[in-house]
Amino acid sequence: MSAPAVRGWCPGAHRPMLSGDGLVVRVRPPGGELTPDAAHGLADLAARHGHGIIELTNRANLQLRGVRAGAHPALLDGLARLGLLDPEADAEGRRNIIVDPFRALAADDAQTRCAEALAAQLAARAFALLPSKFGFVIDAGPLRRLDGISGDIRIEASGGTLIVRADGEAGGRAVAGPAEAVALALDLARWFLASGGVGADGRGRIAAHLAAGATLPADLRGAMPPNPAAPPPRPGAMGAGLCVAAAFGQLRAQDLHLLADSGATRLRITPWRMVHLPDPSAAGRLDAAPDLILTPGDPLLRVIACTGAPGCPQASVATRELARALAPAVPRGATLHVSGCAKGCARPGPAELTLVGREGAFDLVTNGTPWDEPHRRAIPPRQVQAMLGG
Repeated sequence: MSAPAVRGWCPGAHRPMLSGDGLVVRVRPPGGELTPDAAHGLADLAARHGHGIIELTNRANLQLRGVRAGAHPALLDGLARLGLLDPEADAEGRRNIIVDPFRALAADDAQTRCAEALAAQLAARAFALLPSKFGFVIDAGPLRRLDGISGDIRIEASGGTLIVRADGEAGGRAVAGPAEAVALALDLARWFLASGGVGADGRGRIAAHLAAGATLPADLRGAMPPNPAAPPPRPGAMGAGLCVAAAFGQLRAQDLHLLADSGATRLRITPWRMVHLPDPSAAGRLDAAPDLILTPGDPLLRVIACTGAPGCPQASVATRELARALAPAVPRGATLHVSGCAKGCARPGPAELTLVGREGAFDLVTNGTPWDEPHRRAIPPRQVQAMLGG
């Protein structure tokens, strides 16, 4: 295999991103799930070729950190053997699909069938110009679990009827079943491309395209409202299954091994940086993993932190050790965001408290984002914990 093609901000398996601790390799599990065997294999690859760290992303993907450049070809071979690698980098980039992680386990489940058919057809060259962030959401349960998750074309349900809805539209068009839903979703993608939805910079989103004045053709438009939205899930029992979070959205290789040994037949990766075990028979085994979060009240859920220094070359401060120390002092219902720089990658939105690394010290922003005007500037790291009461 050829040497890795390192890109600046949108990693994949074929095209990793260079960070301060090595390559970041993103893995997109088909249907957003791993078998126990695949999870064991992925954990072994993360330990053998990188730092043994597997990140959970807000796009329901996994990222292996610290991969050595010389090990990248062997890693790709290993991913291919596990069924976790697309044949081509371009096809990998277009398979931007998030599917309800709480759907039924049955192989003939309508949402699973939609996800499989959509992934297969998006590999076609006709969709080569779709922007890298253009995505599909499959959320057709009695309650919408993915309401707050970004996506351009959504396959949902209205009552018991499948609908296809363009993001930004209040309602969707009814379809007879999974095959018709996928066909209509792809027709919407073709319309987006043909109607000028992609800008000169290669970017574009369907909601912005509609807001700018584009009008959907009558045969792509509908008025059926989607089912009500469910609140975001939390760690702990979820139906017959269990949601498991990880401190800062990072699993160690040994944690992934424990999840694979939990008794679940599938490990479903969620866009909330959690893993859903839909049918665990031995969840008690997970108590041996101190960094796994099994209850909704865990203080670590109140803090968000990016990779920080030295793992990220943009950061001038370490982040996660400080965030862990401060977690018990964060009030219930509040969020502390510790950001290595003003980009705010870990949380691109406001928090009650935000610490922003700058030239080895921290600025403090209250009720804002990392790029807002700080309340205090240049706080030495050793003083932050005392100031915030950690």
